[in-house]
Amino acid sequence: MPASAAHHPPLACTVRGCHEPLTRAGRTWTCGRGHTFDIAKSGYVNLLQPQDRRSRDAGDTRAAIDARARLLTKGVGRVAVDRVVDVACGLLADGGIVVDLGSGSGETLDAIAQTRRVIGVGIDLSTAAAEVAARRGAAVTWVVANADRRIPLLDESTDLVISQHARRNPRDCARLLRPGGHLLVSVPAPDDLIELRQAVQGESVLRPRADLVIDEHTRDFALASRIEVRERHFLDRAELLDVLRGTYRGARTSAAPRLETLTELGVTFAAEVCLFRRR
Repeated sequence: MPASAAHHPPLACTVRGCHEPLTRAGRTWTCGRGHTFDIAKSGYVNLLQPQDRRSRDAGDTRAAIDARARLLTKGVGRVAVDRVVDVACGLLADGGIVVDLGSGSGETLDAIAQTRRVIGVGIDLSTAAAEVAARRGAAVTWVVANADRRIPLLDESTDLVISQHARRNPRDCARLLRPGGHLLVSVPAPDDLIELRQAVQGESVLRPRADLVIDEHTRDFALASRIEVRERHFLDRAELLDVLRGTYRGARTSAAPRLETLTELGVTFAAEVCLFRRR
């Protein structure tokens, strides 16, 4: 179902104090108060306000985006993505509304839209990521916005929100979800990239995150399920460097001496996927 069809995604104006519904006409989104947002040539709409920017070039760099894309093309990290897609498609009926926070270059939401006739909204802080996602041609509305602030969607308008290794905003997710709607959160498992962390940082500390995620969401959500997914790949130097680029660890100058000797390594990719239901 294209975004230009009769059923528009429930976007809300991001001008401070407005929050009015946005409607699309041609290549422009407009609210009832006359605030307008033009759609970029590549197909995304930038709703980011000056006060919501962390820097001039906020979000992921093109280098990080391209690195993750190369790895996914080779199947590295695919198990976690596929599991999130499977769970999401099992929850969504045709015509359902799904929002991906930190949608990146759009692989997850694109796969969902290829399986279900949904109204999809991908939100990311990076214009570079939005450009890549918008060129996929999927029936999805791609938005540049800061999901740490007020998510640019109307109250109780959404059936499913996804946060896959991305930022989380529990209170605002509860606001935009319909009663009984679902939130699907994926975070790295304790042993995610443990071999690479040992090689680059000189430590292999297990880092549990899912318990913290569950605690963060207790006020507004009930935990429906918690599953762990895992895959292991033997990677060459170029692939290892792509993993580092995609996880920001490669930029640490303190790791430079160890990086020089990194040629090949078996690496674990593991995630915990928590499904929540809005109370």
